[in-house]
Amino acid sequence: MGEALQVVQGTANNMRMPGDIKLDIGGDFRRFQQSQSGGVWLILGAILTVYIVLGILYESLIHPVTILSTLPAAGVGALLALWFTNTDMSVIAQIALVLLIGIVKKNAIMMIDFALVAQREHGKTPLEAAREASLVRFRPIMMTTMVAILAALPIAIGLGEGSDLRRPLGIALIGGLLISQSLTLLSTPALYVIFSCLSDRWSAWRARRKAQGPVAAIREIPTVSARLRKGARESR
Repeated sequence: MGEALQVVQGTANNMRMPGDIKLDIGGDFRRFQQSQSGGVWLILGAILTVYIVLGILYESLIHPVTILSTLPAAGVGALLALWFTNTDMSVIAQIALVLLIGIVKKNAIMMIDFALVAQREHGKTPLEAAREASLVRFRPIMMTTMVAILAALPIAIGLGEGSDLRRPLGIALIGGLLISQSLTLLSTPALYVIFSCLSDRWSAWRARRKAQGPVAAIREIPTVSARLRKGARESR
């Protein structure tokens, strides 16, 4: 439908029809356009929902950002795979992008969850917690990713009846998983350490501000008293 719609619109534009004659798309083509325009909002809504759930789970606004940082690499990998195989961005490919949100963030959750436990319960520094999480969770992350890639491989090869409809799903999944897996194993621990250090500095700064507030008020009392006495003497 996407290719046919482009041909029809291009033909109508080249005909140079009078101004009172316009091309109107209806039926299945109109529904196709609506689904294409709604795909972006669907992905944004899925990301927002995941952020809210992760924020409630970890009681933090920073760690969900660390987990969701894996999504750009997955999206770029899916788009590169579609471009390399000369596959259109169909509705099935958009479904693959939504699936990647759930599959890719699972790897980051496995790593971040372990690091938080090591930091909060065992008293380790963010760097030590991230390093231990990367070593311990490396095998489960690789196993689950390989299972997902191998499961999508038959769909990407496209054997059997109606395989052309399903091929974009497998191609986008494989491309997104390969790129995100190769990058997030390094970026997720690094971002965790950076955001944890920034969060600790922010908490320490707020604690100092709260501690300095009463002290500054106490120091200000003698100054105010002296001003009042001076004003009383001048009025006399």
